[in-house]
Amino acid sequence: MNRKNNLYLLAAMLFVALLAMPAVSADSHEDNQNTVDAAKENAKGYIAIGAGLAVGLAGIGTGLAQSNIGSAAVGAVAEDDKNFTNGLIFTAIPETVVIFGLVISALLIFVMGA
Repeated sequence: MNRKNNLYLLAAMLFVALLAMPAVSADSHEDNQNTVDAAKENAKGYIAIGAGLAVGLAGIGTGLAQSNIGSAAVGAVAEDDKNFTNGLIFTAIPETVVIFGLVISALLIFVMGA
C-alpha cells in the first residue's frame, strides 16, 4: 500500500473509533444522572460534527464541479454569445447541492439537537 492508502486507512480507523465510543445508556436513576447528561452532551457533539460535514463536503463537491463547468461555460460563451444562458444555468445547477447540505445541517441542528 502506498502512503495515500495508509492515510485513508488511518482516517477510516479514526472515524470508526470515534463512532465506537461507548454510547452510554442508563436509566434515569439519580446515581446515573451524570452519565445520562454526559451522553446527551456527547450526542450534541456528534450532531454538530454531522452538520459541519454536511455543509463542508457539499461545498467542496460543488467547488470541484463548478471549476470545470465554469471554465467550459466561459469557453462556450467566448465562441458564441448565444451560449450565455445555458452556461449560466449549468453553472448554477451544482449550487443546489450546497443548499441541500445547508438544509440537512439545519435539520440536524434544530430538529435532532432539540
